[in-house]
Amino acid sequence: MNMVRKDDVPSIAFLPTGFGDFQIQVFHEETTGFDHVALTLGDMEGPDPVLVRVHSECLTGDVFSSTRCDCGPQLHAALNAIVEKGWGTLLYLRQEGRGIGLHAKIQAYHLQDAGADTLDANLMLGHPADARDYAIAAEMLEALSVSEVNLLTNNPEKVAQLEQHGIKVVKRTPLIVGVNTNNRAYLATKGERMGHHIRDEDL
Repeated sequence: MNMVRKDDVPSIAFLPTGFGDFQIQVFHEETTGFDHVALTLGDMEGPDPVLVRVHSECLTGDVFSSTRCDCGPQLHAALNAIVEKGWGTLLYLRQEGRGIGLHAKIQAYHLQDAGADTLDANLMLGHPADARDYAIAAEMLEALSVSEVNLLTNNPEKVAQLEQHGIKVVKRTPLIVGVNTNNRAYLATKGERMGHHIRDEDL
């Protein structure tokens, strides 16, 4: 058998899922060492702004279906929306715990169990309320030939950072799903104290 050099094999492949058939592509971020993922469906050069979800990794919500947050339902709803639209992309960024990492995130959960809210728990640990940087997301979109987007998000900071890095957010589509008794206070804090587009009537 002839050996194939790893550097000669692109990190892009067909990925059938329970939501639809996507193409998966991996982007390596040199500064952090993280590998981020783009799931794309269809042609990125359609007549409308590309439907895009920039989703930060959440082990507890995405994998274990935790109801402490809305991450898992947001991930699933975004994939369904892209399939329903017929084209779009989901960027899966390795920015666990709003960028503070899994260990610190679970420490923050411990403080929340004792009564702190999601913002104060981060601050009590010496972390920012939200440490995420979306420069890599803009680079990934540029690599996918995407410059104008319809962004699935409730987070105005995500919009601002993408535009700062040259991506035009033509439209913002709300993504309020998975509200339950375990995460209602968490979502209220994001709306009231972190500026997310979440209203009381959404909860």
